[in-house]
Amino acid sequence: MAVSAAVVSVGAAAPPAARSTAPEKVPVAVGRGGAVASVDADASAAGIEVLKKGGNAVDAAVATAAALGVTEPYSSGIGGGGYFVYYDARSRTVHTIDGRETAPLTAGSGLFVENGTPLAFADAVSSGLSVGTPGTPATWQKALDEWGSKRLGSVLGPAERIAREGFTVDDTFRSQTAANETRFRYFPDTAELFLPGGQLPVVGSTFKNPDLARTYAELGKKGVGALYRGGIGDDIVDTVNNPPVDPASGWNARPGKLSEKDLAAYRAKLQAPTRTSYRDLEVHSIAPSSSGGTTVGEALNILENTDLSKASEVRYLHRFIEASRIAFADRGRWLGDPAFEDVPARELLSQKYADSRACLIKDDAVLTSPLAPGDPRDPAACAVGGTAAPTTYEGENTTHLTTADKWGNVVAYTLTIEQTGGSGITVPGRGFILNNELTDFSFAPANPAVHDPNLPGPGKRPRSSISPTIVLDRHGKPVVALGSPGGSTIITTVLQTLTGFLDRGLPLVDAIAAPRASQRNTAQTDLEPALYGSDLQKQLEAIGHSFRLNPEIGAATGVQRLPNGTWLAAAEKVRRGGGSAMVVHPTG
Repeated sequence: MAVSAAVVSVGAAAPPAARSTAPEKVPVAVGRGGAVASVDADASAAGIEVLKKGGNAVDAAVATAAALGVTEPYSSGIGGGGYFVYYDARSRTVHTIDGRETAPLTAGSGLFVENGTPLAFADAVSSGLSVGTPGTPATWQKALDEWGSKRLGSVLGPAERIAREGFTVDDTFRSQTAANETRFRYFPDTAELFLPGGQLPVVGSTFKNPDLARTYAELGKKGVGALYRGGIGDDIVDTVNNPPVDPASGWNARPGKLSEKDLAAYRAKLQAPTRTSYRDLEVHSIAPSSSGGTTVGEALNILENTDLSKASEVRYLHRFIEASRIAFADRGRWLGDPAFEDVPARELLSQKYADSRACLIKDDAVLTSPLAPGDPRDPAACAVGGTAAPTTYEGENTTHLTTADKWGNVVAYTLTIEQTGGSGITVPGRGFILNNELTDFSFAPANPAVHDPNLPGPGKRPRSSISPTIVLDRHGKPVVALGSPGGSTIITTVLQTLTGFLDRGLPLVDAIAAPRASQRNTAQTDLEPALYGSDLQKQLEAIGHSFRLNPEIGAATGVQRLPNGTWLAAAEKVRRGGGSAMVVHPTG
């Protein structure tokens, strides 16, 4: 077995002291010279290191993302994909990269159908069938080529060092490992890497991944061609098509159909952002194949004519929930990969269409889910006809980072391997887990009577909810940039954080920390524990809402432009063990 990574201490032995250089996690930082916010202190420090060496926001974003591939390997890494949104301060314009994974060129609509029946999610996820062509390395290279100032090898340096020297295991890393322990044991290379000596990693011990350090060094030296046309890619293809399973586990890891041709054909796509006006501001996000920008934008447009700043907490949450319900109904019908589907993105973001849907909302009643979609190409005021389809399942992991630099450039970047632990399959000798992004496709139509734009197809990108967002003022300068992980809850997390900050007047760190609700065109709305069982819940139930408990929704980060060239970086106070906000030169 080629795996050579290890936690230094396992079992009953006393863990070694945590590295004295481990940065402290703080949720908010203010200063000059640039800013980084992520879920992890080592990763944020990697971005700050690059900024201090003269790099820009793009360089720092790639460095931070690469470090997250080491310290947050169950959420991101070079085995996955994501969406990159960039604000150019010189031109005051926003650009994006679609780095979503793609299905094999041989995939058909029945990719997850076996003997005429859709596979159970659990049978599909930990298999080669679930793995899409990775887009993250191509995204990094495309971003650096277009807007960066450093070479790939240079910005991978901090992450390579962390992988080689190790990082301190925290409660989140251990608990995420524990949650995946059973399926990690299916795959010997995954078990040897993440369950060294057959044990869970010890909190406070130092986790090293020399295989990943070597992989990063190879990418830095040879470029991403080493993955898309070289030895790393050959290893990925072999692993997907012949998943290395422990025979004693009895696990049926269905083989995938990924080929060298799929890797060679992959392209990270430059594309225009979504754009919608809100409260005299311009909100920019990612366009399809992600549904994030259009769905957040539609919900904002639905809320445009409600004064949320003066609304009671009950009315605010009621309106937020109902706008989310409506936007998700439209998302399910209209959003998919635009290379394969007729996606009316412009019409979904029109204020005329939003107004035709907003009039469905009443302050003394609740809409019923699944709500039928509207037709953005032919808006009919308050129309409730059509056939509804339920919202399909989407894993709730991923990670988000936000960066800014001394020149005023900003990046909001969300990257993922889909659910926590991805497919669970580690590429032997390479130190990273492969994604399970293809399970973001609908396995079968959500409702046979309604066209489903998210069925698999050859080279198709599965629908995503990723919503990295940059808000500009009327002069084209950044106000705030943010994003979150969380599967389909990403959309509601970004929407609630934006309205909390822009409308409710919450400081950014408090808008991020506020207890969350998430309605995704389902019978019940998810509530975090701080809201569940509260008087606020009871008041909303009196209107007709129904709720279920969700222990944690999202894990956002953001940056805010302050006067006089200063930046505020903000991250979670508690979720996922708290996030890490840093600036180059702290002030105050």
